[in-house]
Amino acid sequence: MATPQAPAPDELARLKERYRHERERRVRPDGAAQYRAPEAEFGYYADDPYTAGPDRREPLHDTVDVAVIGGGFGGLLAGARLRQQGVERVRIVERGGDVGGTWYWNRYPGVHCDIESHIYLPLLDETGYVPEWKYAPGEEIRRHAVRVAERFGLYQHALLRTSVTALTWDEAAETWLVATDRGDAFRAAHVVTATGTLTEPKLPGIPGIEDFRGHTFHTSRWDYAYTGGTPDGGLTGLAGKRVGVVGTGATGVQVIPMLAEDAGHLYVFQRTPSTVDVRANRRTTAEDVGAGRPGWARARRENFLRIVSGEPADEDLVADRWTSSAGLLEKLLPSFRRQGDRDAFETAYEAADAAKMNELRARVEQSVTDPATAARLRPWYRYACKRPAFSDLYYQAFNRPDVTLVDTADTHGIERVTEHGVVVAGTEYPLDCLIFATGFSVGVSGVHSGKLPVRGRDGAELLRTWAERGPRTLHGFTCHGFPNLYQMGSLQNASSVNFTHVLDEQAVHIAALVAAAEAKGALVEPTRESEDAWVAVCAQDAPDHEWFHAECTPGYYNREGRGRPNGPTAYPHGAVAFHELLRRWRAESLEEILRARTSA
Repeated sequence: MATPQAPAPDELARLKERYRHERERRVRPDGAAQYRAPEAEFGYYADDPYTAGPDRREPLHDTVDVAVIGGGFGGLLAGARLRQQGVERVRIVERGGDVGGTWYWNRYPGVHCDIESHIYLPLLDETGYVPEWKYAPGEEIRRHAVRVAERFGLYQHALLRTSVTALTWDEAAETWLVATDRGDAFRAAHVVTATGTLTEPKLPGIPGIEDFRGHTFHTSRWDYAYTGGTPDGGLTGLAGKRVGVVGTGATGVQVIPMLAEDAGHLYVFQRTPSTVDVRANRRTTAEDVGAGRPGWARARRENFLRIVSGEPADEDLVADRWTSSAGLLEKLLPSFRRQGDRDAFETAYEAADAAKMNELRARVEQSVTDPATAARLRPWYRYACKRPAFSDLYYQAFNRPDVTLVDTADTHGIERVTEHGVVVAGTEYPLDCLIFATGFSVGVSGVHSGKLPVRGRDGAELLRTWAERGPRTLHGFTCHGFPNLYQMGSLQNASSVNFTHVLDEQAVHIAALVAAAEAKGALVEPTRESEDAWVAVCAQDAPDHEWFHAECTPGYYNREGRGRPNGPTAYPHGAVAFHELLRRWRAESLEEILRARTSA
């Protein structure tokens, strides 16, 4: 497909006004409160359908070297890198029935990763595994998570189907007390929180959900007992049934073509269309990706990170739609903005963004035969306002006579659910089955959510401490007053579209801190001064993205149209620079964070 040229200045002005108009159609006064948690009468939406039967065991009151909260790739990477450093007793605590995190829960039909599997799946060099597909299906990813746990002996001390309920620092013993919902009360010399951001399914707060008499479930808890089939399709239980799906984000884009194949009639309820670029998935061989070379996976993911971060690279090893859009994505980095004044930056960004979005809107018209349906599927916002999606099947599904697209923008979403169906703009759509492809709540698990109380020195509560002056960390990992506590995530750290790469760099860093502390018989705790200095680094060159997010269509990137949180939330110069900074700091300054034990 030829890439359309960027619009002229007058066309850019009209485009920006169109974006504003489309945004206002979708902004709701209740913001993120439009969603409800799967609790109380809605708790069954979060039940585990994959691990059945009782899991009886006695509560544990033992001691481990490191407790890792979370069994997704973040927790598995932390465990693996700790084991490589010689740490023996590593305990992963995971509320799912097995490891995998998001990939344990997401087993809906059509589920794949949207990052090339040869850079997304971690520890390929270490496990000797070569993915079978350029974009791996969910089951291949889940099996790799199990492979990592087995390869590094992480099942030995693991607690599955268990949630941590409190972390308390014992000053006298200088260890953490870890309490769980299974009655466990064990000790850990170190604690790593790797709870991730995509764990709790979210439900739209539509009036009348509880009244629906048909069958309903969330895509992260797919009910194959009802639909039949597997993640590869064959949903024979939906034959002849009227099925509604709410949500057209990354999950909806993958599951809708599969539902269209087997449902009697499919109704797709859309608030905001996604950008859907070319997928071009295919089987791969070891030769295709150079897997015979030592360190091939690390080299490949480093190459990808450099390109999408706007750093120079001799070649493009991955060569997909992420890397082809790198010239657009890099324009949001401070390094690009410093090349000129703000007006010049915004002009350059708007031109590049418009060219990309024109290309994606043209793809809709080329793929969807009905002009009215195509018009409703065209995305009207900037490229980076929502997570891009990729599919070669999605748009074609709307050419089927048994698929109906129901646009809900003018009513700011579905009006209500009745006993028999869904009402939009006064029209009721009768349904036998209603599926929520509404994704996960961001930031509602772990220490940042308030659901896991953390008490450090003198009983200080972590979130209350942060409420006084804002989050304070060193490099995003450690906090003064909370010894031997390490946080994984993007807060005052770095991020990338390939987040498993970022998590691995974090795991390497944390394992090095733990190993140094154990070798010296010390605690890991930054000073207040080092925290303040790091917060200043994050704030000094932080890009002013408020203008960008304030003009974006509502979604979880901008708190449903409310803008980004105030204060520095990430290292502003990108993941490549951050990883280099961490390596230098470990070589030159690591001992600055070590504190003598009083109980030694």
